[in-house]
Amino acid sequence: MFAMQYSHRLPADYDMQIIRQRAARRGPLWDDTEGLAFKAFVSRERGRHGAAGHIYASVYLWLDASAAARFLMGERFQSVIDSFGRPRVETWLPLDARAGAGGAGKAAWLLREEHPLDAGADRATLYAAQAEANRQRAAAAGTVAVWTALDLDAWRLVRFTLSADAPEATDGGTLYEVLHLARPGIGALA
Repeated sequence: MFAMQYSHRLPADYDMQIIRQRAARRGPLWDDTEGLAFKAFVSRERGRHGAAGHIYASVYLWLDASAAARFLMGERFQSVIDSFGRPRVETWLPLDARAGAGGAGKAAWLLREEHPLDAGADRATLYAAQAEANRQRAAAAGTVAVWTALDLDAWRLVRFTLSADAPEATDGGTLYEVLHLARPGIGALA
């Protein structure tokens, strides 16, 4: 598996309806992409849920890293570059990924949480704890999917939760609105 995200910061006066229309138009093109667990087209709007500005982002969980490579080197990613410029692409090594109890439902929110890894931490214990935390979160009725990944550059854990309902508290996490969720391979997750 391979996880990644890229984001586009948009001007403060940008009409976010254009982004909603883009996601509605382009999202279904990903609904049968081979090697992809899912792609979330997400946004943050200035002044909502703690957002300082408008952001349009794509968050991916790939089942097959070579499919991700083909995307990044191919025409689909070129259309991203043509529309928004070449973005910085964050990449992670997934540690645990699960479909949630609400996996058949509509994902409306994506919560991204980050936790630094202490140099002296027992990584095996942390790994097991992440899997257990994901198992518990996946059991919640509104959870569509949850996954934790390792950022090897910054030595931190990044957890993503796709859900039907906005969390009551984000505890410092970043909350995105899901504009479209393509999920051709979500059934392959634990």
